[in-house]
Amino acid sequence: MGAYRYKALNADGRLIKGVLEADSERHLRGQLRAQNLRPIQVIGTNASATKEAGQRFRLFKPGLSTGELALLTRQLATLVASALPLDECLQAAAEQTRKSRVKGILLQVRSRVAEGYTLASAMAQFPQAFGDMFRAMVHAGEQAGQLAPVLEQLADYTENRQHTAQKLQMALIYPFVLVGVAIAVVSALMIFVVPELVGIFAHTKKALPPLTVALIATSDFLRDWGIYLLLGLAAAVVVGRRLLRDPQRQLHWHRFLLRIPGLGGILVGLDTARFASTLSILMASGVPLLDALGIAGSVMANRSLRQAAHDVAVRVEEGSSLNKALAEGEIFPPMMVHMVASGEASGELESMLGRSATNQERELEMTLGTVMGLFEPMMVVFMGGLVLLIVLAILLPIFDLNTMVR
Repeated sequence: MGAYRYKALNADGRLIKGVLEADSERHLRGQLRAQNLRPIQVIGTNASATKEAGQRFRLFKPGLSTGELALLTRQLATLVASALPLDECLQAAAEQTRKSRVKGILLQVRSRVAEGYTLASAMAQFPQAFGDMFRAMVHAGEQAGQLAPVLEQLADYTENRQHTAQKLQMALIYPFVLVGVAIAVVSALMIFVVPELVGIFAHTKKALPPLTVALIATSDFLRDWGIYLLLGLAAAVVVGRRLLRDPQRQLHWHRFLLRIPGLGGILVGLDTARFASTLSILMASGVPLLDALGIAGSVMANRSLRQAAHDVAVRVEEGSSLNKALAEGEIFPPMMVHMVASGEASGELESMLGRSATNQERELEMTLGTVMGLFEPMMVVFMGGLVLLIVLAILLPIFDLNTMVR
């Protein structure tokens, strides 16, 4: 059986949308007619996902958000722990969601499980929804007969990841709003207010102060070319995104980002914390170290750091200890290397990796808090200084006119 999305009209002529399981489109149409619904459109979830991806020009990858994955994993962990058959757990989780996209994915996975596939193999059909780490842990849990505890660990991991992402978003909301308001206010002053005020100086033959001349020139430029400037910036962003699809260009760009003072440290802390956390949970689930290193490296966003993680895996495969391999990379934080060395010596590597990730996330929070705390007053001072320049550029000619009258 497969999952199908449908659109149908009920007895009152209202459009109904949903997802159902059926052997074929014909079978699904029969189910809809049995419910007094007149089918208008029936599409398999795989076909509809492909169609939607084409319509979105691949700007948005079809899959599950972190919040959706966290909720789904927690539901599955609870259902599997209650000793229900796996296909029934997937069916129950599908019935609990109101989002047709999530429901369609779950029903497709359930269909594959009902056909005899393992859960990890069924999830491999949706790599954008269930990442490499997720599938590797599920596979390890199935092989060890510990699927419920592994799903519990995955639920904790995805919820913590969602919580961290939400904290970062909340920390960045105010600065972005402040910058947006500052740009909007200054643009409005330059385009609408300044031309009206400086118009009173047009009839005077006296040379205007350089600051006023610069203000008028800037105002005229923004008024005449502002829309083209915005279009140019948008085009530059689009072209830049397309150019960065090339792996080599993306590698050079990511290396450049790591060299920026302040930003590089934040990016390294964010990615290495994610690496340590992922490696910890994979090893605790029974995934072999080399496989775990490959998967943990793939979750890092920065391609340069991802390459460093790959080099670590190569050194470990050649016989090096993990802490020495990390130290030779010269990118991973020294504290993380020391904690890994302690974990290898004491036989508690998974625990020490988890502690390292927690410490790095805590340090990252403190760093971001400090940066945001400094940025906000600096932005207010900058905004005040800019407005002061505009006011001075307007008032200086007025002072000159007053002097001429006297």
